[in-house]
Amino acid sequence: MEIAFLLNGTPVRVAGEPPTRTLLDWLREDRGLTGTKEGCNEGDCGACTVMVADEDGACALNACILFLPQLHGKAVRTVEGIAGPAGEPHPVQTAMVEKHGSQCGFCTPGFVVSMAVAHLNGRRDHDTVLAGNLCRCTGYAPIVRAAEAAESAPVPGWMHDPAQDAVQPVGGDDVFMPRSSDALATWYLEHPEAVLIAGATDVGLWVTKDLRDPAPVAFLAGIADMKRIEIGEEEIRIGAGVTLSAFGTAMAPFHPSLGEMIRRFASTQIRNAGTIGGNIANGSPIGDGPPALIALGATLHLRRGEERRTLPLEAFFLDYRKQDRRPGEFVEAVSIPRQPDPRQPDRLRCYKLSKRFDQDISAVCGCFNVAVEHGTVTAARIAFGGMAGIPKRASGVERLLIGQPWTEATIARAIPALTEDFTPLTDMRASAAYRLETAGNMLTRYFHDLAGRPVNILEVQP
Repeated sequence: MEIAFLLNGTPVRVAGEPPTRTLLDWLREDRGLTGTKEGCNEGDCGACTVMVADEDGACALNACILFLPQLHGKAVRTVEGIAGPAGEPHPVQTAMVEKHGSQCGFCTPGFVVSMAVAHLNGRRDHDTVLAGNLCRCTGYAPIVRAAEAAESAPVPGWMHDPAQDAVQPVGGDDVFMPRSSDALATWYLEHPEAVLIAGATDVGLWVTKDLRDPAPVAFLAGIADMKRIEIGEEEIRIGAGVTLSAFGTAMAPFHPSLGEMIRRFASTQIRNAGTIGGNIANGSPIGDGPPALIALGATLHLRRGEERRTLPLEAFFLDYRKQDRRPGEFVEAVSIPRQPDPRQPDRLRCYKLSKRFDQDISAVCGCFNVAVEHGTVTAARIAFGGMAGIPKRASGVERLLIGQPWTEATIARAIPALTEDFTPLTDMRASAAYRLETAGNMLTRYFHDLAGRPVNILEVQP
């Protein structure tokens, strides 16, 4: 395997490395760039944050679960490259000093990189941008003040890396880096045992935590035709390679509640890497994307060689970590129907319950899409994550709602059916009883939400 990219403005070529060697290990062990820290080694703490730029712009990513082949043709900046060529500090570095934003200092490099990327991109939603960077000294207030202080400073010229030449990556016996979905389809049919890697936000932990060595592997980040979002008159089609950041941005104008839930999905760094296809294909029962897509009536598009097929998304999930996917078959896209009458208010609501508000895995994720005409429920699609071994519809609840008046009394009569629809587990995130109770509460919340009553915990005041 041979790849090429820019590192802090300098072209580098990397050859002979294992395809699942992380950028973090390579930076620290081979390049001596130890400013990038190892904290959690699973994409949670942000101490390893680096800036990665390509033709789509610059973003913050976690180096601890970023594999070297994912960097081909891109530009990488570590904290050492955030300062200028002559050592002049970046505006966010100056602000961090002036605002006393660093205490023990271990988290500081990751914060500085996240802030520098946000500064480059003109973002001022600092709480969102920095949700993926943890400070165990709890020094968040001065860090945010530093980000605010740097807002108006001009972007230093060295932060704009030049475009990279389109150099064809050189793979190996156990690594494939396709440039099109056609190439992937041909190769995967011949290597059905292979592991497909898009953002590596899941597979990365196989390597760093389980110490697995997956092979053969295919890296999908170079497949442009699987990164498209096509908005048509009747449907929206999202390629499997669309990042969760791009997915959330695209969904927000049509389904604001879904866009807001995606904002709480993991962290900025994870959303910049993880893909909607990966969120579906890994089959996690606590993934936040599938319940919302199921509530919207999504269709999944699968491909095996030249053969393509579609199925309702909810039919893809068969049992815990078991999907209706044949050997050599992969998720190519997912599509959702457009709302029939755009003048009507969007009725999709997504509620995520987790121990932490930001950057946490859901204990329960409930998504509701109920149609009401003349006070009567005419259709209902309700799906949950965290309530079963798969993302699953609340079919019994739906049946008790359809044809009934849209009232609190109807809601109260339907809630007990949750015990027939689901037998949730008790685990470290929640007990089975808590999950059932909160799922019912979410349905009640949905009723009040549609009625225009305050239900957002960010808005409700004590």
